[in-house]
Amino acid sequence: MIPRYSRPEMVAIWSPETRFRIWFEIEAHACDAMADLGVIPRENAAAVWRAKDATFDVARIDAIEAVTKHDVIAFLTHLGEIVGVEEARFVHQGMTSSDVLDTAFNIQLTRAADLLLADLDALLAALKSRAIEHKDTICVGRSHGIHAEPVTFGLKMAQAYAEFDRARARLIAARAEIATGALSGAVGTFANIDPRVEAHVCAQLGLTPEPISTQVIPRDRHAMFFATVAVIASSIERLATEIRHLQRTEVLEAEEYFSPGQKGSSAMPHKRNPVLTENLTGLARMVRSMALPAMENVALWHERDISHSSVERMIGPDATVTLDFALARLTGVIDKLLVYPERMQSNLDRLGGLVHSQRVLLALTQAGLSREDAYATVQRAAMKTWEEGRDFQTELAADPAVTGALGAEGLADLFDLAHHTKHVDTIFARVFGA
Repeated sequence: MIPRYSRPEMVAIWSPETRFRIWFEIEAHACDAMADLGVIPRENAAAVWRAKDATFDVARIDAIEAVTKHDVIAFLTHLGEIVGVEEARFVHQGMTSSDVLDTAFNIQLTRAADLLLADLDALLAALKSRAIEHKDTICVGRSHGIHAEPVTFGLKMAQAYAEFDRARARLIAARAEIATGALSGAVGTFANIDPRVEAHVCAQLGLTPEPISTQVIPRDRHAMFFATVAVIASSIERLATEIRHLQRTEVLEAEEYFSPGQKGSSAMPHKRNPVLTENLTGLARMVRSMALPAMENVALWHERDISHSSVERMIGPDATVTLDFALARLTGVIDKLLVYPERMQSNLDRLGGLVHSQRVLLALTQAGLSREDAYATVQRAAMKTWEEGRDFQTELAADPAVTGALGAEGLADLFDLAHHTKHVDTIFARVFGA
């Protein structure tokens, strides 16, 4: 995490203070459950809760860990200093470090997922607003970067909306998959801790007990979570790349908002660069890179090793903090995006009507020409238009085979842009509902 690409609410989830607070709650709720079962005295469980309002001293815990070389033991030692060594002697009864670490990590991931879901909701609202605004704003569609047939800018925004709506559904599922906890003790057999303790702690913390853990919660759950995060990042890059292309000088159908006082280049004062969407492309690459180590974490040795630990200490905060920032940045780009319908129309007209070639092809086949002959006829006129800057409709009208099959009026009807937008309402109803 670096401050440049971080937002405070997500960063707070991964702070040492938050982590130790979650560890405390796991231990305290476990003490409550064990007291209810008569495993430890009720007064000892109550004594632990006296630390509820305490501020855990991160520096002190770090100092203890420097000696113990064990983070959970360092925390438990510090907790004993707050609660009292005698009062805290039953804390962590029958538990192992992974019970605390894995359960806490999953709590952090679920909280991060909640923020990311809110981010997606804001982005979806922005995309829907711009889609409706430009539902009928005609622009050229491109395949392979080359003019294809007309679309609308609203359809571009609607497509992005549908993609991020799918992302939202995937993240909900990934959140549910990661929202498990385990307090099953060494190697996961519950030999020294009652399964009812785990059930109580999970209920208190909004988790589901892991059906079967080893000494760790299975990492296929985490792999799925980070894969989902990576796919969302890829969707961010797809939309950012579209905007970058549309902002190119030769296209300039849309561009990022350029604020008063903003500078585009240290050398060239005229520059208005797509810096936000270029930044989003880079951030997406970083988030996506964190999916592979999460998948490699699935294969741990036997009931437990800690090869996953160092990975998760980095990818947990970095992936969620970066994606949170990227989603918020993309929402701002969409909200303030400058759209130029006149330039869209100008670009649409650049090739002299070639965007209607398929419709002419189909009309000729309907009129009785073979597809091969119809294609050759249309392509011949199209290449003259392309290479010599002629008008496509005029070239077609000069061909007796075309006018004989379609007539002048029939040919002219094929150049109506409304033909290409007649089903926009149907598509919008599919995406946004009736």
